[in-house]
Order: sequence, then structure tokens, then C-alpha cells
Amino acid sequence: MTDLRITRDDDRIMIHAQGEILAEYVFRPEHPTFESPRPYVSPLRTLGGETVSLYRPHDHVWHKGIAWSLPVVGDENFWGGPTFVRGEGYMQLPNNGEQRHVAFAPKDAAAAGRGAARCVERLEWITQAGERIFDEERTLAASVLSDDAWVLGFATSMTNATDRAISIGSPTTRGRENAGYGGLFWRGPRSFTGGQVLAPGVAGGDELRGTRAPWMGFTGRHDETDGASTVVIVDDPGNLQHPPQWFARSAEFACLCPAPFFSEEHEIEPGATMSLRYAVVVADGAGDAARAARLAAQAADRMGELLAPETTVGETGTNAAVAAGATGGVP
Repeated sequence: MTDLRITRDDDRIMIHAQGEILAEYVFRPEHPTFESPRPYVSPLRTLGGETVSLYRPHDHVWHKGIAWSLPVVGDENFWGGPTFVRGEGYMQLPNNGEQRHVAFAPKDAAAAGRGAARCVERLEWITQAGERIFDEERTLAASVLSDDAWVLGFATSMTNATDRAISIGSPTTRGRENAGYGGLFWRGPRSFTGGQVLAPGVAGGDELRGTRAPWMGFTGRHDETDGASTVVIVDDPGNLQHPPQWFARSAEFACLCPAPFFSEEHEIEPGATMSLRYAVVVADGAGDAARAARLAAQAADRMGELLAPETTVGETGTNAAVAAGATGGVP
């Protein structure tokens, strides 16, 4: 089993495998307010060295590889760019919030079993007006699945820091049909445009947007090398007690997003915590629905071990017991 390790620089952590960098997680981005500054993973690479992410594309500069991005948080926008307003369309409002890094646990990398590595981070969600509305604990973990695939685990626990309930939704819940994006959003390379979206028992394209499924994948080809890669994102079945709807695109650009708030908003009461977990498989080679299903099963099997709550980040960076899995206010 290939051992992974995490190193830290001033503004990012890096996941290494056998001397190569598989992923960079930038926790102190330098982006304008318009882009809703937030941590992101890019570049993201296969074990074979192919890049499977796109950073700040000109068509949507707020897309950043893989990022936890929410466009409808009450009246706030933690996605970037304009906000969809019912009856008005997209409008640029003074509501682009920031996910602000506070601290990592004392050890950036912690053993997570089977040659894996993990880090735990604390963040604050700050509105453009300066109000802190969420305290978040976030876990990133990585493990190699096979000679040609590895998995990036992502977990978040968001606690409402205000004295009012906060609803989380999407442009669809505000009136735009089949545009329920929001959540863990992956933007693929430009060369993946026109690639195949993979779901249980089927391969297709944009017509799969809005599908409910426990996982979804994307396979595409690379410029220069003429190689292919496959990305599969797996939802944890305990997230919101049902498979998410998926926001997926292929014709315009490549993207995947398990969107827990696609077509219905969820309220988080004051002091309540919403916890969600996902696994992102990064694999060399082309994929079909059958291969994606196998990769999803491997990742689902590994997810619990990778993301088991062990430590949290206190005010001074000391370890404390986690109050695990609370989802108060979210059905």
C-alpha cells in the first residue's frame, strides 16, 4: 500500500504520494470578494500525473477545482459571482461571503489507517457585511485504493453561530429550473468537455442532471497526452437520509456536484450542526458505468475509516473530543 503524507506551506497543504504531489489544498486564497473567497483543491492529479481539475476558468472565475461552495445561504452567496433572484434573474449583490481559515489541528497530517493521511481544519463563514454566521470543522483525508486510483475524503460540520435559523438552498429553490448546484463542486479540465457522465447503470451527458443517485462519475480525455481519466464522487448515505440530486454538465463544461439542496431548502437552527461527508475517487484511464460503480464501492468502503471523527480544532489549536454527527435542524 502506497503511503501518503501531507506537507504545509504558507497558504496551502499538499498531499504527496511517492514524491509526487497529488493535490494542493489552498486554505488562504487571494481572491476578490466577488469570487466568494474560500479554500479549494487544485491542481488535483491522478497517480499517473494527469491533472483532472480546472482553476478559475474565464467563463466562471469563481470555479476552483474542487471547493465546498454554497450559492444560497439565507440571503448570502458563498459560491461566488452573481446571485439568482426570483423573478429578476442573476444580479450582482453585496452578498459574496468568505470562508475564512482559522486553524489546523496541531498535527497537519494524522494517520488514518491503510497508509492514509488526514488533516482537520477550523473555519469561519463571514458575510460580506462582516457577520460570522457559521463555525465549521472540515476534514480532508486521502488514501490509495489501487495502482491506478486514490480517494480524497471530505467531511464538514457546520454550526449555526447566529441567533436565527439559516436556510441553505440553490438557484432552483429560488426559481431557476434544473439549476440546483451547491455543495462539493468539481470543475474538470477543458479537454473533458463533451466527456461522459456516469451514474449507476448508465452513461450519458447533461440529461442526467437532477438524477438522484448514491454516486456519479465523469470520464474524459486529456490534451497533449491523449490519455483518459475518471473522477467519481460518492455521497455518504447518512448525509441527508436520501441520495442527493446531482448537478452535472458535459456539453458546456465538465462538472459534478452532489447537491443536497438541489430542489428543497434545509434550515439549520441556532446552535445546531449539519454534518456531511463525501469521497472523491481520482483514477487513471477511461471509465464506464461498471468501472465507476466498482470505484464508488471501494471509496464507500474506505470513507468511514478515512473520515471517522477523532479530533477537533479548539480556539488555541488543542485537541478535544468531537461531538460526532449532529444534524440538528436538517431533516
